[in-house]
Amino acid sequence: MNLWSELRAGAVLFEDDAALVLNKPAGVSVMGERHGTDLVRLAEEAGEPVFPVHRIDKNTSGAILFAKELRHHGDLTRQFNRRTVEKVYLAVITADADAAPLPLVGVIDLPLSVGRKNRVRVAGNRADIGYDAAGRWSLTAGSEFGHVKTYPSQSRFTTVAAGPDAVTTDSGTGAADPAHRLLAVAPLTGRRHQIRVHLAWVGHPILGDPLFDRAVAANGLRTYLHAWRLGFDTADGKRVDVTATPDADFWQPLPGGAPAAAELDQAHQRLRPAG
Repeated sequence: MNLWSELRAGAVLFEDDAALVLNKPAGVSVMGERHGTDLVRLAEEAGEPVFPVHRIDKNTSGAILFAKELRHHGDLTRQFNRRTVEKVYLAVITADADAAPLPLVGVIDLPLSVGRKNRVRVAGNRADIGYDAAGRWSLTAGSEFGHVKTYPSQSRFTTVAAGPDAVTTDSGTGAADPAHRLLAVAPLTGRRHQIRVHLAWVGHPILGDPLFDRAVAANGLRTYLHAWRLGFDTADGKRVDVTATPDADFWQPLPGGAPAAAELDQAHQRLRPAG
């Protein structure tokens, strides 16, 4: 059995004649890996070419959708472009000492741009980010950058599980810490690194994210971001809602471990649009 077959056998979440959804492990690229291998290359070498419909980062685990034939790729991609695909992520976060407390449900409405070294950033200064009583982060009027191309970006989130409000310093081991919180996050737009940048810029970075904590990542800590739920329409018009269960390692930083299934279901419902 080759590497693709081994990975595929334990990771299939959904499959029909047109589409394949895998629960990707952290540390494996979807495509374009320069100095190693990736899922697209592994599949091609095994004689089963697949065509990614969207991307999740190498250090992000969870649901990834492929078209099994190129003729199905366009329809699946258009669903993402029309924003009819439901995407929900789980994120274990830390907190900066001066970060605003998180509401039960909140929205980060911050435009993104590309800065130096092709790094994605908020299209404004950190000092111009405001937080209102409705639980929304946004730039103050007139402060959005005008000298670069900017991209409207919104992320809706809800707190699933949290320890005490006290902020503590993480040791870099991924061990349980009372300051770690679990969020469910729905990117209402699909920008590159959107969730990672949004959470970090409002003072609640994702644990182990190498974009914002290279020292922790260098110690071998995974990035605690997981593509949890994916909803899309199949080629025959049926709606499919796929759930990718995180591996046991994902829950280790949380003081209470994995939340109960009912807590996760309630969080998912809070993120869904009313009506």
